[in-house]
Amino acid sequence: MDLGLAGRKAIVCASSRGLGKACARALLEAGCEVVINGRDGKTLAATAAELGKITGGKIIAVAADVATPEGQQALLAACPQPDILVNNNAGPPLRDFRELTRAQMLDGVTANMLIAIELIQKVIDPMTQRRFGRIVNITSATVKAPLAGLDLSSGARAGLTAFLAGVARTVADKNVTINNILPGPFDTDRLRCTLSKWAEQQGQSVAQVAADRMAKIPARRFGDPAELGAACAFLCSAQAGYITGQNLLIDGGAYPGTF
Repeated sequence: MDLGLAGRKAIVCASSRGLGKACARALLEAGCEVVINGRDGKTLAATAAELGKITGGKIIAVAADVATPEGQQALLAACPQPDILVNNNAGPPLRDFRELTRAQMLDGVTANMLIAIELIQKVIDPMTQRRFGRIVNITSATVKAPLAGLDLSSGARAGLTAFLAGVARTVADKNVTINNILPGPFDTDRLRCTLSKWAEQQGQSVAQVAADRMAKIPARRFGDPAELGAACAFLCSAQAGYITGQNLLIDGGAYPGTF
C-alpha cells in the first residue's frame, strides 16, 4: 500500500534505538524525510548511518534532550514545520511507589506527559493551517493494564492520554489526527533491562523470567519493533485521516478485555 507520505517531513523523538528507531525506519521506507533524535550522539550517528543504508532516505540526526527547551528548539530548527510528530520517551525505571521522591515523580510526569504536550503545542497550528498533520504518541499497555513497579510511567502516560483526548477532537476537521500506540512487551533494550531487574528481585535467571513472561502472552512471544513501526506509519498515512483520539493496543493479546 502506498501510504501517501512521500516527501512528508517527520520528527521522531527518542529514535536512536528501540521502538522509536522502528518508527523512524517505517516512515523512511514510506518516503518521509525524518529527523531522528537521541541524547547519545555516538549511538544516534550509528543509527542514522544504518537507516540511511537500509532505506536510502533523507535523515537529519539531532542529538538533544527533548526534556529541555533547548532540545526542543534544536528539533524544530532541523524541521520547522513537520507534517508528522512521533512522541516517544523512555519511562522511569522499575521502582516500588513507596520509594518515589517528589522530584522523581515530577521528572516522570515531565518525561512521559509534559514533553509530548509541549511539542504538540509547537507544531499543531501550522499543521492545521496546512490541513495535514499526524501526531502519534507511543505510550504503554500499562495505561490499560497497570503493572506494579511501573506506576509512575502508567500514571503519567494515562494523564497524557486523557489530556489529548479532547485536543484531538478540536483539530480533526483540519485533517490533523492525534492517536496513541500502547505497546506491550517488545524485544527492546528497555524490556531486557526490566527483565533483568525482575530476575534479580526473584532470584531467577533472565531466561526463566522471559519465558514466564512470554507464557502469559497469547502470542507466546515478545513483539518485533518493526511491527509497531508499521502500525505507526499507517496511523501517519493519508488513509488514516478518519482515525483520531484512539489508543491502539499492540500486546500479542495479553490484555484480556473486549474493549
